[in-house]
Amino acid sequence: MNRVIRSVSADDTQRLGEFLGALIEPPEIIELCSDLGGGKTTFVKGLTRGVGSKDIVSSPTFTLNKIYKGRNVEIHHFDFYRLKTPGVVSDQLQESLHNPSVVTVVEWSDIVKNVLPQQRLIIEFKAVAENEEERIVTFKFPESKIPLIEALRTRLEKVEP
Repeated sequence: MNRVIRSVSADDTQRLGEFLGALIEPPEIIELCSDLGGGKTTFVKGLTRGVGSKDIVSSPTFTLNKIYKGRNVEIHHFDFYRLKTPGVVSDQLQESLHNPSVVTVVEWSDIVKNVLPQQRLIIEFKAVAENEEERIVTFKFPESKIPLIEALRTRLEKVEP
């Protein structure tokens, strides 16, 4: 199933992440897809704020993973962009996926697709040519995630007339 949302700015992308963070319940797996500079880290900044984290978010491209602590939840943020093989980070990912109090966020997931469960939320960010900050954000999700996506849609409708 798909739901498409238009984000008109980086602030809008962060707000989308924040709304999802306020609604999400661990354990949860989120796969983020986009080109470089597509809005993934911007979205995670909002997501962490939404779960009540005061941590400063930055891309884990060079550290491979980061952990952000929120209210009764941790976000484990993985980035496989620089890796040719997942190596030991794959083991860390496996631990994260099986932790009931963790929201696992994965970027550049091609080399770990076989590790990721089918029951996950996939969020794709596509740039809009006419505006460098605007994104088409597509949520791809299994039937089990319909209540989460509908709650997000309702929350967005309250903000955007």
